[in-house]
Amino acid sequence: MTQTMKAAVLPRFGGPDVFEMRDVPLPQPGARQVRVRIHATALNPLDLQMRRGDYAALLPLPAIIGHDVSGIVDATGAEVDEFKPGDEVWYTPKIFGGQGSYADYHVADAEIIGRKPANLSHHEAASLTLAGGTVWEAFVTRARLLVGETVLIHAGAGGVGSVAIQLAKAIGARVLTTARARHHAFVSALGADAAIDHTQEDYVDAALSLTDGRGVDVLLDTIGGDALSRAPFALAPQGRVVSIVDIARPQNLLEAWGRNASYHFLFTRQDRAKLDGMKALVERGLIKAVVGATLPFDQITQAHELLENGSARGLRGKVVIDIAGLA
Repeated sequence: MTQTMKAAVLPRFGGPDVFEMRDVPLPQPGARQVRVRIHATALNPLDLQMRRGDYAALLPLPAIIGHDVSGIVDATGAEVDEFKPGDEVWYTPKIFGGQGSYADYHVADAEIIGRKPANLSHHEAASLTLAGGTVWEAFVTRARLLVGETVLIHAGAGGVGSVAIQLAKAIGARVLTTARARHHAFVSALGADAAIDHTQEDYVDAALSLTDGRGVDVLLDTIGGDALSRAPFALAPQGRVVSIVDIARPQNLLEAWGRNASYHFLFTRQDRAKLDGMKALVERGLIKAVVGATLPFDQITQAHELLENGSARGLRGKVVIDIAGLA
């Protein structure tokens, strides 16, 4: 008899209500793979894009999506010696080309899995895997943010922004962030040195004012659009822009050229090294999880609705899904 598990299946592209809870075959680990009993996952803007069909050519249907895992090792392949059943782990599944995390179990290559920080719950750990890995690659690998530099982070109260503020401060940077006025106390508590209400003032003008006209050394773009097209005007000479937003063509490159700017367009890669780096900072208390809401697995539709409308509802941090019924 075939063993099964519960999964939220995407049978077609559409709105938050397209998911169907189904019994699907339990995945089996290959020689260098690990099967994890998922305790919690979290939602990302990437999940909304996949659900809508933004990447239809890369996502065969029906599909199981989801990009954060925190759980316990259930089984290992014959050639895995770094993990054993019972180990607590966290990771981001490969984006495209495999099952996601909206399920009871997940199988992943051992090389992309890390050991969960001991001081985080599964809910907290799930909120940090994709966001944390993205920010680590943005600041450490791509921009190479240095002690004493100034960074501008867009949407500091969001899932990525809230982690970015903390990592930048841990590196030793001065942190500016955009956020609505109601979030200013929150982002300040995370470590932001100055908050810019982008609904009331131009972020470029504010960034220049806060840096005595010099501009920022690094700008992390999490929203795209006009914010990205105007980024070079806020940069210092030799400034760096890292964007995690997919766009057809960046604008104002002449202005970027005049500043000798560097642009990095980031689609997060999965590897254990980033998780281990984040783990060290988490266990030292330098980075904390920001969970804005936790919903049970059978409310995946409501979770997607919440993330889509989170800004209007004052959502801060990540939306977490309790897979194992721990809440």
